[in-house]
Amino acid sequence: MRDFVGKRYWLIGGSEGLGLALAKKLSGAGAKVILSGRDEARLAEAVAAMPAPAEAVTLDVTSEASIEAALAQVGAFDGVVYLAGAYWPMKAQAWEASRVEAMIDTNLLGLVRLLSAVLPGMIAANRGHLVVTGSIGGYRGLPGAIGYSASKAGVMALTESLYADLRDTGVEVQLVNPGFIRTRLTEKNRFRMPFIMEPEAAAQRMFEHMCADNFRANFPVLFASFFRFSQLLPDGLFYRLLGKG
Repeated sequence: MRDFVGKRYWLIGGSEGLGLALAKKLSGAGAKVILSGRDEARLAEAVAAMPAPAEAVTLDVTSEASIEAALAQVGAFDGVVYLAGAYWPMKAQAWEASRVEAMIDTNLLGLVRLLSAVLPGMIAANRGHLVVTGSIGGYRGLPGAIGYSASKAGVMALTESLYADLRDTGVEVQLVNPGFIRTRLTEKNRFRMPFIMEPEAAAQRMFEHMCADNFRANFPVLFASFFRFSQLLPDGLFYRLLGKG
């Protein structure tokens, strides 16, 4: 069981949804949480909702300068959790370049920018806990998920490479791949979302994973298992099973 008491955890995208619910879990476990996001008002509300004193640091992951400024304000930390995300449901027939680029810029390149700022210091100190949020939607290219599936596949592969390189060092790397969570982003969907989870339930699962030593957590288990197994299925069969989306 990991001891969070007195540890400083920086949550990127911690002002709402899964990030906010996880921040409450960490704060309740004794961690000193620093919440980052773009909306100052929402961050202030999130900090006020914490069970223990917390900090708010405004941050835009699409800006390298913003990340550097935020890091200078945050100072030393024991763990960083990347939860920032952008999402619009989109089919190829309705391609919107600006939104495709925004999803990749926030979900994948935002993580790259953050790592460029924090990872060298973590490696030099040979310590720290890095937790990255992927998605079971990154295991396969899904219908109506132009931009999103691609960005999350990149996030997951990048985190796997980080783990492969750092698993025998003092820098701990973990990956969390959730399914559907009831948030402002999934409210955009107009299709049935199997096994959809409330943010608090997903945060509990993510918190439990952070307490453990395993690298990867996929949940909800039954839904996630289908996507993991689907990587072994012939493409034609998989997309027939999935339907048109």
